[in-house]
Amino acid sequence: MKKKLLTVSCISSLSLAMLASCSDSSSEFINPVGGINNNPEISSSATDTGSGDIAYSSSETGSQTGSENTTSSASNGTNIGTSSATATSSANVAQSSSAVAPNSSTTTASSSSKGKPSDKSSSSSATTPVVNSSSSVAPVVNSSSSVAPVVQSSSSAQTQTQFTGTATITYAASGATVANGGNCVTANGGAVTISCGGEYDISGSYSGSDAQILVNTAKTDSSVYLNMRGLTLTNTVDAPIYIQKASKAFVVAKNGTTNTLSDASSRTKTYNYTNDSGEAKTDTTGACIYAKDDLTIKGEGTLIVKGNYNNGIHTSNDLKVKNGLITVNAKNNGLKGKGSVEISGGTLNITATNGDGIKSDTEDAEDLASGKGSIEITGGTITVTSAYDGITANNTVTIANGESASPSVKVTAGGGQSCLSISSSTGGNTGRGGMGGFGGMGGGSSCSPSESMKGIKADSNIVISGGTIEISSRDDGIHSDGNITLSGGTMTIATDDDGAHAEKSLYIKDNANVSVTIAYEGMESPDMNFEGGITSVITTDDGWNAAGGTSTSTGGNTGRGGFGGGGFGGMGSSSGNLKVTGGYHYIYVSSGDTDGIDSNGGITISGGVVIIECLMNGGMGGMVDSDGTTSISSNAKLLGFGVNNSEEGTQYSVSFNTNSYYGTSSIAFKPSFSGSKMVSSVGQPSAISSVSGMTKTCFGNSTDRCVYTK
Repeated sequence: MKKKLLTVSCISSLSLAMLASCSDSSSEFINPVGGINNNPEISSSATDTGSGDIAYSSSETGSQTGSENTTSSASNGTNIGTSSATATSSANVAQSSSAVAPNSSTTTASSSSKGKPSDKSSSSSATTPVVNSSSSVAPVVNSSSSVAPVVQSSSSAQTQTQFTGTATITYAASGATVANGGNCVTANGGAVTISCGGEYDISGSYSGSDAQILVNTAKTDSSVYLNMRGLTLTNTVDAPIYIQKASKAFVVAKNGTTNTLSDASSRTKTYNYTNDSGEAKTDTTGACIYAKDDLTIKGEGTLIVKGNYNNGIHTSNDLKVKNGLITVNAKNNGLKGKGSVEISGGTLNITATNGDGIKSDTEDAEDLASGKGSIEITGGTITVTSAYDGITANNTVTIANGESASPSVKVTAGGGQSCLSISSSTGGNTGRGGMGGFGGMGGGSSCSPSESMKGIKADSNIVISGGTIEISSRDDGIHSDGNITLSGGTMTIATDDDGAHAEKSLYIKDNANVSVTIAYEGMESPDMNFEGGITSVITTDDGWNAAGGTSTSTGGNTGRGGFGGGGFGGMGSSSGNLKVTGGYHYIYVSSGDTDGIDSNGGITISGGVVIIECLMNGGMGGMVDSDGTTSISSNAKLLGFGVNNSEEGTQYSVSFNTNSYYGTSSIAFKPSFSGSKMVSSVGQPSAISSVSGMTKTCFGNSTDRCVYTK
């Protein structure tokens, strides 16, 4: 708000008397910057609460020796800093709805910048508040003891005094200077504390142990905008950005600027403060940009975040990314919104050298019930390289087209798919490179790691209805402990384990286009439903596996339905159900004890188009295998090509090769290897001389792995 300053000479004795009589006589100190001072103080005895997902702090303890104190005759407050400053006054500012009228007092303010003290003093009967934007002098507002303090409600609610316009914070070698900050900004060396909502333009370059912007504003205040206009800030002992308390905070990389933030590789500092609920909090910053409340990253400029200690960008509440060119390199997790993560735009390059790429992991039952712990991506170009999971949520992961954008997501998890390989030792036509490089793929067990290195993972649900998604992972490509629904978008997955794995139900429908270019098993869930879309899986074991239950195996990943990494190891109470009612689906499985479609329960194929190529040469199963009832309707178009008998389906002895299309007048496909066994739901198959007049549908990104139908 704009402040109207009245000198004593303009106020009559009667006016002063009326002003004093209307004031609250309470002696409790009200900070004109931000109400009762709740800024943190450093405490060497405080401990890390662990909320920042810190994984490397077992030997990183210590105390902070520097502090900044502000005292008055009524109360004391404590602020974080690396230098000392003391301001004294005999009373507080009297404020009415229309004017702020400070009275005279002798004012002394001192602070230090890089250890060099600077003093200023004033004494006059008509002196306005001292507001100094220099880095060496803290802003001070003083008042006469003849004026009563600001009226305070019985609830002792915190109040804020904001400035008008935009404050400017400029960093240089000596620290930060502030212009137009009013009572809302203090600067001591490189330590800047913001206590009011509003716009803050920040620029310059600074490195040091005090290089920090700390935000502590009332939840009832307006949002805080940290507008970065060419800022390089390196904190050598802590985090450069710390949002301790705010209604909402925005980190904005302004158009045409490059902004770089770096934190220390260890932590020794702890913060004690009181939140709006009156709860005492002890905190240690766990990220380069570290926030306790809602945080939004936006702007059309460039933001580079170097998280040398733990996470790159972290908030204990909701994290939103709107736009901008954002690069995050983090020791642990790249982006973490404990409450939620929403990405609607921007170009993001995230590297997590010893953690997950994008993460939301609240464990609070009420929060989870309300939908927290979720990740939603509706726009942006996102590249994630992670040591462990690429995108992981304790609740739901949603990827969908936004109102004006379609997201592009590329994930490399655990170093990417590297274990399973193509071999030419088992026959088949190895010349079909255009078919995805399969043909002659060697069978074998899953070689996924014991750690979770999944592309996209959720504890509850994964829902993908749009976007372009490319995953290369050592573990499952897409994994949910609940349900997976793929109804749109284009997905390309290469993995050393399952392409898509759901512990409860898997749904493929509508316009989903899913291509698993290499996997141990293509898709797995106890309840599999193919209602539409186009899918393609190329595997070293089963193509589709409807299975679930408790495994007694100790190999590979735990909790994977009925399977361990090294084999089956006991099926326990495994069961399964698989239904196909629509869509176009291609399945290729290599040699060994492999099945094209396998169910530990029943199989119902009543619609859609299904092509199976199975090189099984041992064990039982083949093109179609079930432990329950199998029903394949003539309304469905199914063709299977094999070198061995199939457990289920109507089988025909038809010799086929790679030179011709085979099928009937309603469906035709050119196989990638030669064999003598076929399964068909549309009658006796044979070589087809021409596919002219038939509709061509290709699988994955292939131009020759295509089915022709009428």
